[in-house]
Amino acid sequence: MKGSSLIFQTSAGGVVFRKYNRRKEIVLVTLKNGTVWCLPKGLVNDGETPEVTALREVEEETGLKVKIIDKLGEISYWYYMKEENARCKKTVHFYLMECINGDTSKHDWEVESVQWLPIEEALKKATYKGEKEIIKNAIKKLKLLKNSSYNG
Repeated sequence: MKGSSLIFQTSAGGVVFRKYNRRKEIVLVTLKNGTVWCLPKGLVNDGETPEVTALREVEEETGLKVKIIDKLGEISYWYYMKEENARCKKTVHFYLMECINGDTSKHDWEVESVQWLPIEEALKKATYKGEKEIIKNAIKKLKLLKNSSYNG
């Protein structure tokens, strides 16, 4: 990595929830032959806000139309981009999103599959530690919503 450059990327995505059989479920997507389970997310395009990116990327990767309920936080991490010989610091903004409608079979080519899971199961299945923390934040927010006047 000697002589490598630095790149900074910003992505956005969400924890998409729905009520199903009197419980809440969230969506995870699988990548890399089903070995990686993660939240839907993608790069912020020029001229986009993280919120607009999150809505677009979630729809592209899951086939679902969603609405943003609240911000959940962000995670940052470093990785190496071999093709560019660069270290990259990526920051991902996450939002709590409610599913309005859609069809998970209509996801794009980047995603192998989309699956609705009970929240606790999704928390265990998520591959990345940072995303597990985002899911925990979503659980807290959903409990607060349950106790508020919000009835989504």
